[in-house]
Amino acid sequence: MTLIDSHCHLNYAGLAERQEEVLATARGRGVRGFLNISTRQSEWDEVVGAAERHADVWASIGVHPHEADAHPDLGAAALVQAAQHPRVIAIGECGLDYYYDKSDRAAQRERFAAHIEAARETGLPLVVHTRVAEEDTAEILMRETGMGSVTGVLHCFTGSAELARTALDLGFYISLSGIVTFKNAKDLQEVAKTIPYDRLLVETDSPFLAPVPHRGKPCEPAFVADTAAFLADLRGEPLDELAAATTDNFFKLFGKAAA
Repeated sequence: MTLIDSHCHLNYAGLAERQEEVLATARGRGVRGFLNISTRQSEWDEVVGAAERHADVWASIGVHPHEADAHPDLGAAALVQAAQHPRVIAIGECGLDYYYDKSDRAAQRERFAAHIEAARETGLPLVVHTRVAEEDTAEILMRETGMGSVTGVLHCFTGSAELARTALDLGFYISLSGIVTFKNAKDLQEVAKTIPYDRLLVETDSPFLAPVPHRGKPCEPAFVADTAAFLADLRGEPLDELAAATTDNFFKLFGKAAA
């Protein structure tokens, strides 16, 4: 069985101090690839550095919506330049978060637009974060995909069936994290059953959101195997087939990794 953790933060506290051990443990459970995600510009070198050290680790370049206020001058040009690195395969994570409102909403939308422009210029997919911002996220993605080729993934999906349909109609993928294993995630579990086989990804978002049976512990990329096992059972699919499909989907979306 081969799996890809399509979204993790290997440079965050809890993982960074034992990065080699964390990666080895995950490989021991069949995880053969890791997309290491950046959330602020100051992390870019560190995130890319991990990808330079490991052939099965790739990097993204982006700024989380929580950090929008701290990056008032970030435009597409800086993202495009950083994305030229051969180990950078995605733009993000980016998007909108109206749950915590840690940054001004207008600033979030401006930074999101810059990421979309960079994705269009580079041909790299977006890694999109959206929380309590479904209407604006859908509106922006519909507008921008109508202006030119833009694709990507809604990561750590917790949204409605309507948002899932919109994303799928726009050609986006949907990635599920350990949240889908939570007892109170019944609505999400119903949505998870409907995601087409060829548009599904799995992730950990580690060190956050450890799945059952690891709740209460720091999450690790190895735990993507637990999320995949839960999903296979939920969807009534053989685990090895779901693992193969999500791995294939990863390389279809992130074509620079396949190359």
